[in-house]
This record gives sequence, structure tokens and C-alpha cells, in this order.
Amino acid sequence: MPTIHQKNFETFIDSVAIAQKVNELGTVIAKDYKGKDLLCIAILNGSYMFAADLSRAINLPLELTFIKYNSYRSMESSGVVEKFIGLTSEAKGRHVLLIEDIIDTGLTMTEILNDIQQLQPASVEVVTLLLKPSALQEDLDIKYIGFEIENRFVVGYGLDFDGYGRNLKDICVLQQ
Repeated sequence: MPTIHQKNFETFIDSVAIAQKVNELGTVIAKDYKGKDLLCIAILNGSYMFAADLSRAINLPLELTFIKYNSYRSMESSGVVEKFIGLTSEAKGRHVLLIEDIIDTGLTMTEILNDIQQLQPASVEVVTLLLKPSALQEDLDIKYIGFEIENRFVVGYGLDFDGYGRNLKDICVLQQ
């Protein structure tokens, strides 16, 4: 049972279930994008583990690049989306797949989608490992969803608590 910043966490989704879901998503995405010019854009920092595993599970030629947006402070959304690293790859006319670790309020993803649409891609879809439907404040159409979860604070598999916990192989939840 990991402890981060004097808070106790317990396993919520284990590494075996994560790996199985990532492989399932990769298989579906590979089928959907067969024969298309796929640009995968991972949203840092949290999605790095998911993006690495997912890109290996997509059995197609693809380009993987990274952008960095943030709206979290400590254990909750700040409500303000900050852009730190922008896109360096050409998106115009390409099929873009945004890779996100977790979508809760949807504010960050809405901002990213608006920015990407301005680049005139052929299509834009979102894959997220975790979705918190009860926390959504934006109307988002998310094509690929790993797990729908309740509105609880999670760490592990790239997700963090003030920078700590990303290296956990399982996704853990704050003990209640």
C-alpha cells in the first residue's frame, strides 16, 4: 500500500487489467486507422506510460509526439488550463489521435481539441485510459475509453500527486 505525501493509497486497477485494456484499445485503433497517416499526440506528463504502451499495441506505422497542458494543482483541477509545450509535428490533413491519461472535468481536453482543430487535421479522436463521467463539465465525444471510474483521486501508471506516484505499476486510489 503506497503512501504519498502522508496519504495512503490502495490498488484500484491492477497492472494486469491495465495491460489487457491497453492491448484491447490498441487492436481497435489499429483496425480503425489501417491505411491512414496516424499522428498520435500524447499529453504530458501523465499520459507518458499509457502512450508508450498504447503506441506499441497499435500495430501500424505511426508518429508519436508530445504536448504539455496542465490544469491540476495538488489533488484537484485548478479550472485554469496552462499550455507549456506545443505541437511540433505537422497535423494538417493527418489523422490525429490525442492520448490522455485521465479526463475528469474535460476543460483541458476541450482546450486541446480547439487548438488541434485550428491545424486542419483530416480527423481528430481522443483515447483516454480513464474517464470520470460524473466530473465532466464539458460535452466531449471520446471515441476510445479504457475505464470509466468514479470521481476519486487516483495515482500510478503515469498519474501523479504533486509529481509523486507516476512510477507505480498499478492505478491506486486514495483510501477513504
